[in-house]
Amino acid sequence: MIWYILIVGILLPQSLAHPGFFTSIGQMTDLIHTEKDLVTSLKDYIKAEEDKLEQIKKWAEKLDRLTSTATKDPEGFVGHPVNAFKLMKRLNTEWSELENLVLKDTSDGFISNLTIQRQYFPNDEDQVGAAKALLRLQDTYNLDTDTISKGNLPGVKHKSFLTVEDCFELGKVAYTEADYYHTELWMEQALRQLDEGEVSTIDKVSVLDYLSYAVYQQGDLDKALLLTKKLLELDPEHQRANGNLKYFEYIMAKEKDGNKSASDDQSDRKTTLKKKGVAVDYLPERQKYEMLCRGEGIKMTPRRQKKLFCRYHDGNRNPKFILAPAKQEDEWDKPRIIRFHDIISDAEIEIVKDLAKPRLSRATVHDPETGKLTTAQYRVSKSAWLSGYENPVVSRINMRIQDLTGLDVSTAEELQKDEPDAFKELGTGNRIATWLFYMSDVSAGGATVFPEVGASVWPKKGTAVFWYNLFASGEGDYSTRHAACPVLVGNKWVSNKWLHERGQEFRRPCTLSELE
Repeated sequence: MIWYILIVGILLPQSLAHPGFFTSIGQMTDLIHTEKDLVTSLKDYIKAEEDKLEQIKKWAEKLDRLTSTATKDPEGFVGHPVNAFKLMKRLNTEWSELENLVLKDTSDGFISNLTIQRQYFPNDEDQVGAAKALLRLQDTYNLDTDTISKGNLPGVKHKSFLTVEDCFELGKVAYTEADYYHTELWMEQALRQLDEGEVSTIDKVSVLDYLSYAVYQQGDLDKALLLTKKLLELDPEHQRANGNLKYFEYIMAKEKDGNKSASDDQSDRKTTLKKKGVAVDYLPERQKYEMLCRGEGIKMTPRRQKKLFCRYHDGNRNPKFILAPAKQEDEWDKPRIIRFHDIISDAEIEIVKDLAKPRLSRATVHDPETGKLTTAQYRVSKSAWLSGYENPVVSRINMRIQDLTGLDVSTAEELQKDEPDAFKELGTGNRIATWLFYMSDVSAGGATVFPEVGASVWPKKGTAVFWYNLFASGEGDYSTRHAACPVLVGNKWVSNKWLHERGQEFRRPCTLSELE
């Protein structure tokens, strides 16, 4: 009997936007060590340059004293045969040695190391992916630009700030995506920091150039005109701004002549864009999903909450859990979501993570248009399949799931399929239930949310949650449709076990009612 368990590492910045982006925590930490190595190499180069300059400085000081004395009485100085000899020697030999010292390139070691390490560096697409990830986190967790720029995020250990250059870059990425809503937000943040006196290589003219056009694209012609005039006060010869000024004034003149319908359309469009944020990957359930990720979802009534209990569970008198029952807590009533506490040890977690890390690959989703599995722009998790025969710990974990759920795990998914009809090919029926281990705590974000019912389940290391995806009748329970929220701060490790219908006929008998 072979059992498989799916390990998924979900990461920040994660983390979040591009197929080529560094989504593995191992890859990200490797980059940290790479940069540390380069800093060490750079410091060695600086030390070599300082030693070189120190030698040159000593030469200059010695020759300065010597030439000062010699120029006061040149004939008397060279009249001394030793001085005459040393002058010839210096000019013929020693100045050549000094020339070689000045021309000596001490950067070889640093440049060589940099060249070797560059092959592991992120590329432009990775950088854009990181920027998109930050913009997505901003929307999901309803964060203003000043909060992000100042690093005032919940649960942070290493506070970090965004410079004017950073804000400008985020605005440009949004601009390239025709996301003028975020372009405006981040260009305004860059402008605020410049107004506050931050020294930057980015000037106000460049910021206002992007900002005025982004505002115009959202329909706010008055503000666009005001920003354009402000730009021209700083740079009266700015060609594009002068052209825009004439165009904006022309449009406003037409509106004053009675063409209000266009103005109303622009005003309506602006309101709509402001509310939605013009996200490229906008989803119909996006607003509800984001509210749940922020913990602002539907709250249970006190009457429903009273029906939720904590208990000790012995797996229906399973011998393994009679003397040491599992701690069980009701997370939600309909659908019933149960959390098991202290169900996997730290030692087991580390073993599973070590097994998974070398084979992590980007997780995929079904493309509704093609029916095929593809890498999603909005999903940046990595996954790996582990089999029970590889390690006794994995086998033990699988058996624990079987003992506690009462379901047969022998028909759980054996391989990660790439075909749309993966379940059919497995021959084990649909996914009847889901078991989800939380293998790390998360500083902020990372909830598992159920938009249909308004439930949010938060990660807690060492726990697991369990629910049925199908009614006992075999009909799908759409209230169990769920999604993972992006991690705001930290990283998230989870482990899934998908159990299938086949083999559960006598463990979970079918009912006659569709919704039972």
